[in-house]
Amino acid sequence: MNNVRPQLTLMSEEQIQEAHNNVLKVLSETGVRVDSPEILQMLEQKLGLKSQDRIIKFSPEIVEEAIRSAPNTIDVYDRRGEHKLKLGEDRLRFGVGVTALFYQNPVDETLDIFKRENFRDLVRLGSSLKHYDVISTVGIVRDVKEELGDMYGSLEHIANTTKPLVLLVSDENRFPDVLDMFEHLHGKEVGDKPFVIPYFNPVSPLVMNAGTVDKMKVAIERGLPIIFSNYSMAGASTPLTPAGTLTLLMAELLAGLVISQTIKKGAPILLGMLPVYFDMRTMLNFYDPQSILVSVACSEMMKHYNIPHCSTSGSGTGWGMDLIAADTYWMNTLALLLSNGHLAPFIGDSLGSKSISPTTFVHAHEIIDQALRIHDGFQLDDMNSAVDEIFKVGPGKSFLNQPSTLRNYKSGYYVSGVYPRYSMEKWMDAGQPPARQVLREKTQDFLASASAPDDYDEFIAKGEEFIRRKFHDIL
Repeated sequence: MNNVRPQLTLMSEEQIQEAHNNVLKVLSETGVRVDSPEILQMLEQKLGLKSQDRIIKFSPEIVEEAIRSAPNTIDVYDRRGEHKLKLGEDRLRFGVGVTALFYQNPVDETLDIFKRENFRDLVRLGSSLKHYDVISTVGIVRDVKEELGDMYGSLEHIANTTKPLVLLVSDENRFPDVLDMFEHLHGKEVGDKPFVIPYFNPVSPLVMNAGTVDKMKVAIERGLPIIFSNYSMAGASTPLTPAGTLTLLMAELLAGLVISQTIKKGAPILLGMLPVYFDMRTMLNFYDPQSILVSVACSEMMKHYNIPHCSTSGSGTGWGMDLIAADTYWMNTLALLLSNGHLAPFIGDSLGSKSISPTTFVHAHEIIDQALRIHDGFQLDDMNSAVDEIFKVGPGKSFLNQPSTLRNYKSGYYVSGVYPRYSMEKWMDAGQPPARQVLREKTQDFLASASAPDDYDEFIAKGEEFIRRKFHDIL
């Protein structure tokens, strides 16, 4: 089959090597600060290095060895043990979630604190939409005792979907407790056919904070694949230029890679970045079109290293699911699909990532559906070229009853699952509804129909009992 498929290429091999050399120079001459005494001591002992004021430098040989030892693919399962993804080999996969503090309801887009019921509803919604392959932590639960927000949120996370989970735990002290609860509910070690991928990030510039690297050690020792991803504010925490941001963030990623492979050689890891800009006039962070270029450059560097790549979802912009958000989602989704990304796990947030909106889940899913049609290209062969059919029909006639039409009319073009294909007359007959109103109403329908797994009640009961026993002094 002759498949015509578009592809986006940003850097030449010479430019990739130049970028790599710049990163090696930063790591060997500037180094990174490691704030965990345990991890710093491990690096010194296992790698034969000496730190100064918690700053440790990695030679090119150490970095190259870490690159060689990291797996080039990662197998991910659902919580019932069925193989779902082979990250690093497959196309870009998507997920919903972010550690939001506020929930933006789909009725009138007003904000409220993020509650446990919001966690439940958003996980079910994301799980019901076919293009979301993973469900990430969707918020920080704020209607329970603060010390237990991660526990109750993570309980709703695992109970309301069987899809693979990307796990973010805001309180680093609760991370082992969450994994213990998952193993209690799952009945097996989380590293057995792993369906949980913990997400960690350092502190730019060049700080491997204790909470991050200590949690990495816990996850790796339990046999879990991990995501190590960083976040820039170009002009503040990284240089303002795209090349400078790429260099610094790549240095952090490879430092994280060295740490992971020193903890355990062959530990599965995805590397990626969220290259955001910082507006010094408004004191806000935002995605710039060049953020997308930096993300694509990172994906090409990961392809060069043969390491799975975790990309930005282009989220965080907009005031809900609006024109601003749609611009960024389209740019990011298409660019990363046409390059070398493997996982984009954070769709759905708005207002600088402080809130999360179910309408964004639904509209972004429409964007992904269309972008995948571009990514997949089309077949250029005798049957699809339909030369004989064109000869048979000839000039001035119709193809409505021809084999190519009858064979493909159900899948040959895009049909939205949200927005009706109205003529002007039908739109007027329907009361001239704004597209945003249609999106809100459809989102409410999806939320109402999204169901829980059949073991939801069992998981919730067992999880709440686990929390009561372990944290009876707090409750």
